[in-house]
Amino acid sequence: MAKDTEKLIRQLSLISFLMAQGRPVSALEIKREVEGYSDMNDDAFARRFYADRAELESLGIQLGVEKPGEGFFEAELYSLPPENFYLDPIKFSDDELAALSTALMLLTDGGFAYAEPLRLALQQVAWGHPNPLQEGERAPVEMAMTASAGGRDLSQRLSKIETAISRRKTIEFTYYTMERGETEKRKVDPYHLVFRGGQFYLIGHAHERDAVRVFRLSRIQGKVGYASKAEHDFSPPKDFDRRDYGSRADWQLGEEKGTAKIFIRERIAWLIERDYGTYGELRNAVKSDKAPGKGRVFETSYASERELIAWVLRWRANAEVLGPEDLREETEKRRELLKARHENGFKPAKIIDRPLDEQPKRSRSNGRGEAAIRPERFARLVTLAGMLIEAAKKGERLQTADLRERLELTAEELREDIDLLNVVNFGGGTYVLYAEIIGDEIEVDSQPYGDNFARPARLLPLEAKALVAAIDLFGDHLPQSDLQTARAKIVKALGHDPSEEGLEIASAGGGDAEVARLVNQAIAESRVLELSYYKENEDQFTERRVEPYRLENGKEGWYVECYDLTKEGVRHFKLDRVKEAHLSEESFEPRPEVEEFAGVEGWMTHGEVPTAEVARVWVSPERARWLREERTVVEELADGAVVVELPYAGKPWLVREILRGAGDLVVLEPKDAREAIAKEAEAA
Repeated sequence: MAKDTEKLIRQLSLISFLMAQGRPVSALEIKREVEGYSDMNDDAFARRFYADRAELESLGIQLGVEKPGEGFFEAELYSLPPENFYLDPIKFSDDELAALSTALMLLTDGGFAYAEPLRLALQQVAWGHPNPLQEGERAPVEMAMTASAGGRDLSQRLSKIETAISRRKTIEFTYYTMERGETEKRKVDPYHLVFRGGQFYLIGHAHERDAVRVFRLSRIQGKVGYASKAEHDFSPPKDFDRRDYGSRADWQLGEEKGTAKIFIRERIAWLIERDYGTYGELRNAVKSDKAPGKGRVFETSYASERELIAWVLRWRANAEVLGPEDLREETEKRRELLKARHENGFKPAKIIDRPLDEQPKRSRSNGRGEAAIRPERFARLVTLAGMLIEAAKKGERLQTADLRERLELTAEELREDIDLLNVVNFGGGTYVLYAEIIGDEIEVDSQPYGDNFARPARLLPLEAKALVAAIDLFGDHLPQSDLQTARAKIVKALGHDPSEEGLEIASAGGGDAEVARLVNQAIAESRVLELSYYKENEDQFTERRVEPYRLENGKEGWYVECYDLTKEGVRHFKLDRVKEAHLSEESFEPRPEVEEFAGVEGWMTHGEVPTAEVARVWVSPERARWLREERTVVEELADGAVVVELPYAGKPWLVREILRGAGDLVVLEPKDAREAIAKEAEAA
């Protein structure tokens, strides 16, 4: 028998024995009665029992320990209070369960890294309710960004780091540092994980720097390993605010360097306040600000001058740095550099390589179809035991196909799990259950068994994180408006918020929740929406009448896919650019040609628009490493710069992307795009 299987039998039998006794018991009784311990000598038992207790604790199951006397190991008495194992009952409404089911269906269809723990978690919290895998309805929502780990290697790293956070284990790995372009060994106390902008980030104390640092998981190379064999290596500092890193702007990641004052013109002040207000303070301009026009002042702390300057430049003439003086001067320097490089004849260095001729293009899979994190088998076995016992109590036979679907098991895995549960016991040879696969059904023997697994167990840390992460990923964008109330009930039953203890889904630009509500209502009732929309790429406001069909989330936020009655064609409107939305009395008949677009368009996932036009863009040596991660390099240059191809649907979008490059991106071709950027830089 494999060691992992022996350990699972031992741990499940220990839980069952302690709960069946209903009283504190000695280590001697446990060694004598519990499956897996009786054949060990005293030293081996002491080691295994200590290790099992520690592992159960990391799974969220803590044994009670009483010490009536001193000096003897046997003097300690152990118990498992029901509240330490069972999950508090959660009374969900039908709408809340429907919302959770919809979330599960949408995420398990895609590349959600926590799809399997999420599936198990929903089985636990929906205990006694209809199967959540069968009751959900297909919602008019499509998910492109599903918190995918991005492949087997990243999934394994993510799983290892999750466990290390839970067990407070120091980890070691090889890391590619983007700023220096160097690969180095790192030793880190992992505190927190954040998913933002389509990537997972680890926040932890870096031993080499003796400071808290942020590591992007995709830049970790090779395997992640533990630094020691100790049970615990560190205790997180009490004053460390984990959630702080998920609620920062891009320009605030790192050590704070100062506070910037940025003038915001009145035409976009509403947008800045709604989407960026949490990153600083937006106030009325006063005389001492020396504002260049009518508008407001946005004060925000910053750690990266370049990221903040790139953000300011994207807003063209609608944003201007007022201070501090060195930041203002650097902004103007980059603006002038951007203008000069597009006005004058820009000559890149000599080409030394054309990698595109030899290398395949980057995958656009976003991790879909690739390996997701495997949940701890412990959780699966506890859930399966509960299902089998519940069926036996009702005198029913379970269908193997149903169990395999609900738990995502192969036929072989189901048989192995049932065989393992058949040897889990209460002690003294009294087994918890006996189940047998007969044809396409599973029969559970009607012999007496206890109720230990007849109620839902507490969620493992990974399951709890998966459940809350799924809810946070959707925010307020599902047609059912009950995810947040379901989240509150789950957090109350758990006794803590999992997003504060290991994994946090940072909020992506989703726009006004009221806009999302109106969009969902219009979709459900097939009613025309009237939108006041800000076209950021062209710095224009426009009024649109649209027939909405579905919500879609992508790399840059949430969109509503519509048939635009004004333009007479399919269009996508970004929710956080909708200033106002009104539900008209006019209804519409859904157009079959629009409903055929049921899948998420590729640009939603990777940020590139489908088009026949492609710009050749020079990238400075200082930024080349970053662009290699995002775009396909077509030319390597002698000075370390690169040339990439950037597809675009219209010059306004391309202009915005180049402005965000803050002078480190230069359009080489086409000529009219170069001229448009030079003109925009002049106007700004």
